[in-house]
Amino acid sequence: MQSEPSPARALDRSLLRGLAWTGMMRWATQILSWASTLVVARLLAPTDYGLVGMAMVYLGLIQLLNEFGLGLAIVQRRDLDADQIARIGGFALLVGCGLVLLSAALSGLVARFFGEPAVQLIVVIWSLTFLMAAAQTVPRALLRRDLDFRRLAWADGAEAVAATVTTLTLAAAGFRYWALVFGTLAGRLASATLICAWRPHRVAWPSRFASIAPAVMFGWHVVVGSLAWYFYDNADFAIVGRALGKAALGAYTLGWTIASIPVDRVTALVGSVTLPVFSAVQDDRAALRRYLRNLTEGLALITFPASVGIALVADEFVLLALGERWRPAIVPLQLLALAAASRSVSALLPQVIISTGHPKRSMQFTILAALILPGLFYLGSHWGAAGVAAAWLVGHPVLVMPWVLVYTLRLTNLSAWEYLRSLWPATGATIAMAAAVLALRWGTPASWQMSVRLGAQVLAGVAVYAAVVYGAHRRRVHALWAVFRDLRE
Repeated sequence: MQSEPSPARALDRSLLRGLAWTGMMRWATQILSWASTLVVARLLAPTDYGLVGMAMVYLGLIQLLNEFGLGLAIVQRRDLDADQIARIGGFALLVGCGLVLLSAALSGLVARFFGEPAVQLIVVIWSLTFLMAAAQTVPRALLRRDLDFRRLAWADGAEAVAATVTTLTLAAAGFRYWALVFGTLAGRLASATLICAWRPHRVAWPSRFASIAPAVMFGWHVVVGSLAWYFYDNADFAIVGRALGKAALGAYTLGWTIASIPVDRVTALVGSVTLPVFSAVQDDRAALRRYLRNLTEGLALITFPASVGIALVADEFVLLALGERWRPAIVPLQLLALAAASRSVSALLPQVIISTGHPKRSMQFTILAALILPGLFYLGSHWGAAGVAAAWLVGHPVLVMPWVLVYTLRLTNLSAWEYLRSLWPATGATIAMAAAVLALRWGTPASWQMSVRLGAQVLAGVAVYAAVVYGAHRRRVHALWAVFRDLRE
């Protein structure tokens, strides 16, 4: 008779399955989104996208308040009983209704700000998504707490499919910008319906508020931290656009978009799964240390070579793929890619802090970043878009990340030496890769075509990196593969 897996083994299996399901569905929906965007863009006019974009300036900010951090509170606070969770669900619905009413009241001001009357009704209709998101706050949080990533992935996939089909149908029928609005509504309605059907939970009026006050305060700290993050994460774009103009902003935006690919595609994927896992072991410091070490090591092995590789070949890639007119984006791209390496692994640190019940401390660190980084961006703007990118390279890993890291290490009882050891396999192999690529660049004849040089550098970098990782850390690679194979079976 086969024995039941140990709790640690079961949690490891949930983590890997969560990464597999989430990754598979995200890539599938991303491909669907790219394909549909190409079709919809041929059916709609740029002005249609512009009107929706104007509305999203306001709606994007309000979305940070939408869930009020209550979902994270349910995931982290495992001592909540059914009555408390029901009242939290009622409070979430009140917040959603309040945001719909607030958006209706402010929609006229938003429309007048942009000088486009159509924006007013777009804001009002789109704000209904806040109510749909509020309705699934509790069931989605419970699915995350149950580590049921398969259903979460299917719900997100259904949202993408419903949004795509609705948008394509309405765009073909001539509904213009309303195709984008109602497509989003249809997608959100689909995911909310599935989530609520798969994990139903009653909702109650938030009476006896004192019993849910700690969870609401937890959510408030998360919301304030999100607002502070939104402020500093967009401050560089605002400063570049204001101080340097639209041409510099275009080059900087392109550099940011390409440089952030490792963070957006890999780190965001891992981050969507890890917080419930951290919360599940929040009282087990040994397990927290193990997950933090292993996940940091795994992330670094993927994101470090990708980020540094982008920086190494940025000049030839930009000129070859985008043309001479995008030359001003090269230096910002190189600097932002190097900064992305530290951002990719630091994203795990706030999750550990929040999942162990310290959202206020995480909020304080985010506010600190919001006080430091915009000033550096403005100072760097005196040297153009490259100066702003350099502010990221200096400000985040030197002035912001150390505070978060020290506090996280203290929470987990992980030594700085152990944390640095988890980064060494990727760091050492990346240094060897960079040396090989630079040697090839210096030794390549100028007569070679740029495409040939770029291809040779990419192949050389991949080969050297893989050889160093396997040669110098063979036992670790074999151990990780054995764990993966064992859990898969």
